[in-house]
Amino acid sequence: MVATNKFNKSPEASTFSLSAYLKERQKLCVTALDQAIPVIYPERIYEAMRYSLLAGGKRVRPILCLATCEMTGGTIDIAMPTACAVEMIHTMSLIHDDLPAMDNDDYRRGKLTNHKVYGEDVAILAGDGLLALAFEFVATQTPQQVPRERVLQVIARLGRALGAAGLVGGQVVDLESEGKSDTSLETLNFIHNHKTAALLEASVVCGGILTGASSQDVQRLSRYAQNIGLAFQIVDDILDITETQEQLGKTAGKDLKAQKVTYPSLWGLDESRSKAQELIEAACAELEPFGELAQPLKAIAHYIISRNH
Repeated sequence: MVATNKFNKSPEASTFSLSAYLKERQKLCVTALDQAIPVIYPERIYEAMRYSLLAGGKRVRPILCLATCEMTGGTIDIAMPTACAVEMIHTMSLIHDDLPAMDNDDYRRGKLTNHKVYGEDVAILAGDGLLALAFEFVATQTPQQVPRERVLQVIARLGRALGAAGLVGGQVVDLESEGKSDTSLETLNFIHNHKTAALLEASVVCGGILTGASSQDVQRLSRYAQNIGLAFQIVDDILDITETQEQLGKTAGKDLKAQKVTYPSLWGLDESRSKAQELIEAACAELEPFGELAQPLKAIAHYIISRNH
């Protein structure tokens, strides 16, 4: 059964423009996120949730979910609830990551962090609220034409990416590694494969699960996402050293101040850039079987290592 799509289709491959693609998809995602959380009583918690969820950002994760769904034969309508859920989970992680008990940061996306505006208590609850809503949203808003077993697989994937086997586990090891100059490359890879790459991987893989992608294709998508996830983190480490707070939209130099071992501290800037490029090339190679339909995902991969914020 071919689903109808109320949104615009991807630009034709021959005239593909990444900037236009990202702009269009960002707009669709922001509209959907805005509609997902109306302000009702008690207003303060909904306002706090919306404050961070709608504070800007590249929307890389939801766009990856949409792009993968389209590449594997689906539509934006099918993937949008999952795309929104991924961004809700990501935003929760940022709210909690910025808390004094974690990274203790005052700025995120160029604005005061959630706890600086609403207090630590409400910030914690805002993150909890976004996390709970993410799973509710996938379960209740995914179109009925998507088989329920696929929806269940998506929920399970998101839960694993978020929990101790994913983001939470990576964050714990990250906190334990602060101030330890002898942190190994193996530990650093564990941190970022879990803290950063796990949710990126779920974003991509869930887009394929929703369309019933084969296990072989899911494995390809998984490897693509793991590679871009690690490249994403290497670039983040580089930017933390080379860019200003104004360019980043968050506090610069955090890793050095926290005495964290980073990829540049182990490899240097030039080798870090080279490693990121190798990961992106390996990621794009995984998409060759999808032909021109993979153009958006390939372009996003290259965008990840060319960004400056």
